Amino acid sequence: MPETPALLIDRNVLREDFLAFKRSFTGSRICYAIKANSHPDVLSELHALGCDFEISSLGELRILQGIGVPGHRIITSNPIKSPLFIKEAYAAGIRHFVYDSKAEIDKLAELAPNSSPCVRLTVPNEGSEWPLDKKFGVGPELALQLLLLAKAKGLKTAGVTFHIGSQNRQLKGWPIALQVVRDLWDKAKKKGIRLTTLNVGGGMPVYYTNPEFPSVQEIAKTVYAARDALFPAGTETFLEPGRAMIARAGTIVTTVVGVADRDGTRWVYIDTGIFQGLAEALGGIKYRYLSEAPGPVEQCTLAGPSCDSMDTIARDVMLPQVKVGDRIAIPACGAYTTCYGTDFNGFPSPRTIIVG
Repeated sequence: MPETPALLIDRNVLREDFLAFKRSFTGSRICYAIKANSHPDVLSELHALGCDFEISSLGELRILQGIGVPGHRIITSNPIKSPLFIKEAYAAGIRHFVYDSKAEIDKLAELAPNSSPCVRLTVPNEGSEWPLDKKFGVGPELALQLLLLAKAKGLKTAGVTFHIGSQNRQLKGWPIALQVVRDLWDKAKKKGIRLTTLNVGGGMPVYYTNPEFPSVQEIAKTVYAARDALFPAGTETFLEPGRAMIARAGTIVTTVVGVADRDGTRWVYIDTGIFQGLAEALGGIKYRYLSEAPGPVEQCTLAGPSCDSMDTIARDVMLPQVKVGDRIAIPACGAYTTCYGTDFNGFPSPRTIIVG
């Protein structure tokens, strides 16, 4: 077993999940959102499989350039970008950008004049555990105004992008969103704007503790049925899976470093925590915790190693009577773990190890 904490990425599972997207979304451009896990070894595996990538920053662009990914295999969907990032992304060959404000259109018109940007449209986030309709995106009326402005600035008005929220468990969310896009599509056409690109973003769920969620195949079938009914044949389609591409492949292995009884509650402390990779526990993600320790399970509170009370991972964890030195495995940790990690209080984030 490796020294802990460690994030083990199963190469075979990563491959399986990418190929599931490729088979299900035939004809679409699959762009892995590298914010979910940007470790170079993970990206190299996906690059070798023919995956494209979605980035948001100059730092992410540098990582992809470092492993030899050409610009035409990269898109960026961050609606707010620094001028330097736009300039370098455009010089690298990236042409798919996103905007949701006049200021962004001005930057793109100056720094990426021959790009094909999409407007970020706000759509209902029905069924998502983490709605994402506040920080980015605009409503249909403003989106139409921005499309007209982009055209007036000389930009190619390529299409529309949206996001239905993270961990979306309801299939109906995609047809509802696509109908909103279609309404904007029609209004743009009446104004002389011909849209050709549809980016359905991410939001595909993965299994943590609730097994009730749609499969990639079911989502693709639903998306394609709505797309084919609402949009012209040949509409260029993008998607940006992040969590659903990498989460299942990753397992964090950690070691128990302390055990205590406090006011009738058993506390178990492990060598990684909120600040080292389990930050999403604060936002509501409930992980599974597995141990081979003998004996019946009982409820305990699980905490990280730092001297900060916020470093309390979960209060309803069922574990056997683990002792100092025992290992605990946390499945489905490939996404939004180590990329959130810090060395707060001197405790390191899990190192990534590719296995299989």
